[in-house]
Amino acid sequence: MIRGGKSYVSSPPAFSNDAKRLLVCTGSTVSVFSTSTGLQMGSLEGHVALVTSVIVVPASSPAGRILCYCWTASLDGTIRYWDFSVPELMKTVDVRLPIFSMVIPSLLSQQNEGSERSPDVFAYISVENIRAPETQPKALRGQVRKCNLTKSSLAGGVTLKETKKPEYITISPSGEFFGILDKQKLHIWKVPEIESERVVLKRINLHHTKKFTIFAFHPTQRIVAAGDVTGRILVWRGFGKRTFSIGDGQANGRSTNFDEDKPGVRGNDDADNCTTWHWHPHEVSCLVFSSDGAYMYSGGREGVLVVWQIDTGKKKFLPRIGSPLLYFVDSPDPSLASISCADNQIHILKMPAMEMLKSISGIKLPFSPPEAVSSLCGGCVFDEKAGVVALHTENYGIQFYSLFNDHAISEVQVCERNHQPGNEITVVVTQLALSGDGSFMSTVEVRLPEEDIGGLVCLKFWTSDSEDKRFRLLTVIYEPHRDSHISAIAFRPTQLMAVTSSYGGDFKTWVCGDEIQEREVHNTGWTCYAVGSYKKRPMTAATFSADGSVLAVAAETVITLWDPDRNILVAIIGHTFTPIKTLSFVGQSGYIVSASRGSRPQLSVWSLSKSSKLWSYSLQIEAAVCLGDSSTFAVLALLPKLATESQGMALGGRDGAILVFNVNRPDPVAVWSVRKAEGGALAFIQGSQENITQGKTSRGLLAFVNGDHEYVLFDPYSDQATEHGVAHRKGLVSEETEKYGYSSIYGELQEFNLERNQTTEITVAPSEKPWAALFNGSSQTLPPLTKLCSAFLESLLEKRPAVVE
Repeated sequence: MIRGGKSYVSSPPAFSNDAKRLLVCTGSTVSVFSTSTGLQMGSLEGHVALVTSVIVVPASSPAGRILCYCWTASLDGTIRYWDFSVPELMKTVDVRLPIFSMVIPSLLSQQNEGSERSPDVFAYISVENIRAPETQPKALRGQVRKCNLTKSSLAGGVTLKETKKPEYITISPSGEFFGILDKQKLHIWKVPEIESERVVLKRINLHHTKKFTIFAFHPTQRIVAAGDVTGRILVWRGFGKRTFSIGDGQANGRSTNFDEDKPGVRGNDDADNCTTWHWHPHEVSCLVFSSDGAYMYSGGREGVLVVWQIDTGKKKFLPRIGSPLLYFVDSPDPSLASISCADNQIHILKMPAMEMLKSISGIKLPFSPPEAVSSLCGGCVFDEKAGVVALHTENYGIQFYSLFNDHAISEVQVCERNHQPGNEITVVVTQLALSGDGSFMSTVEVRLPEEDIGGLVCLKFWTSDSEDKRFRLLTVIYEPHRDSHISAIAFRPTQLMAVTSSYGGDFKTWVCGDEIQEREVHNTGWTCYAVGSYKKRPMTAATFSADGSVLAVAAETVITLWDPDRNILVAIIGHTFTPIKTLSFVGQSGYIVSASRGSRPQLSVWSLSKSSKLWSYSLQIEAAVCLGDSSTFAVLALLPKLATESQGMALGGRDGAILVFNVNRPDPVAVWSVRKAEGGALAFIQGSQENITQGKTSRGLLAFVNGDHEYVLFDPYSDQATEHGVAHRKGLVSEETEKYGYSSIYGELQEFNLERNQTTEITVAPSEKPWAALFNGSSQTLPPLTKLCSAFLESLLEKRPAVVE
């Protein structure tokens, strides 16, 4: 089983002490990348939920840079200590509360060997109070707690702050201060010089009229900067002198006057002054000081890194990054830094020139198209022979991503677009298709009308001569179906032919003119070959058979079969309740699968020889795929919302299921329940054995990409895949089997087995239910129900383990 497609930007990354490796939180694992090549070197596996923090233990001396230790925290409620050079798990601390953020001040202050330190190591964690009710609107579910990592326990009774939701904790580079944001307030605590479980931490609050989004501490001075939702950056100097000072008004051996004017400081906030800087037109999402404290870096939705000079306020820029900025992380090597972007990319920068050296590209995250064209947009498509998935990107492009290697291969810019966060989306790539060998690609882009004026549909054909998916544009066709939108595209497996269907009531087949000169094929472009229609009905789906001899086009609720070479209507099959959205031939078996959505969704299997429906289910189908050349196919079905709401705990957040069928039997061969099924996709990957790292297989792998573009590849025929699958068949589907002749009028006859023995053998097996023995016995010997009831209920409940305080 191969997993991938995780987000690289869910949390800030961390550099190793020698700056040669970058530790990135990727789902429930931590991936280790090389900063010189951008390739993954290893991973830390052990957490069972999202990893939210990774902290590298800094080296206390130049010789200690070879040490590779780190702490990680996760939503699974555990803190783990690793040697990431091996990698090896060395310690686990279970706090039994989801951890959203963690800081360890003693790691940053350990360079000061002369200071007296506590023998215990403490961490401050932002956790979710799972005991607080979610239904109450004012419930405080976020807590800042103290954890003793040496004793592997929470500091009993120490809760620094309660908030409506867990907040991100930011710590100063010196480890002296840390804080959180809470709407228009900034809470800052001073870490005591000698830590203990019961020591009281001093706190100050800084206020603002707008909601804060991010803040950062200066590495050497008492300066803190915070960004807000309007794009402003507030810089407080001399914070905490009154609250954190030593003695009566003495700070650093000098008398301090607390009654002096504090320009820019609101109310009674503890700071000398506050200045405001403003350049960003939108909220500030990235803010950090340089390691020497001379500069401050900021970024936001506009995709521009701004470098502020602290003393003068002057600015310089790194423009055209192309995506909103999330995190900026300095490395122990002053010549390297990293910047994380919202498009799931991490760029390694050469400082101070801010030159991009390498990019670590993850899978593109999903985005929501405008409502006007959301119903026209198709999902991702696969190059099944190469093990590559092609996905739509927000910047009018197509990303090609390797499923086996879990990294981006290339990106094709379908339509040019400069990243401008204030500009509305004017072009949407709605459809995408790849040829069987992956050498041709077709895209459909829709230019949205402005004030109900204009609008354009453009069909493009692309070609590629290399395995790295570097496509070049071959043919552009404007308004291929007059003013109608295109519903589907499909390539013919055996020839250079493609079909497009439209909601305007027709479909068109396109052919590529090739010229062979001196054993080299020259593409002369794509032209229209034929046009077909059926009773002027909207054509909603189209596909070719495996051998390319039959073209199937859905005319709303019926399936029309055509000879693609002669453009002749061959047959018409069936009728569905709602328009068909998906068509797929099942190998060489002579069957076709259709899926319709809407108020009365339906999954149907049709026999081409009988020209009738074989069987059907009332299912909301998201995707369908044939498993090779056999008579087996798989579908991705959405669970009914009523079932997911009523059985939420039992389903564990799973909202869909992958069902494998044989066309001759309506009973599923295998069922796997999945999460985030809406917007997902399925494919049968015909990968080579060199690419498959989890065992040998000769029948290919089934690929599932969920709505967040996370994916898994597994062998649907292996015992391992079946073993981990959970079949929730009850209440999942309602079966509708087509009946013929006598059975269609009078119903099925009861089957009699004349050879069976008239005496029925009753097999008695021990019950697997531990409470069954409570009611086993004569009624006169059983205790009264008042005593049985409590014992019966206790046997059904699981005892909750004691919470570590």
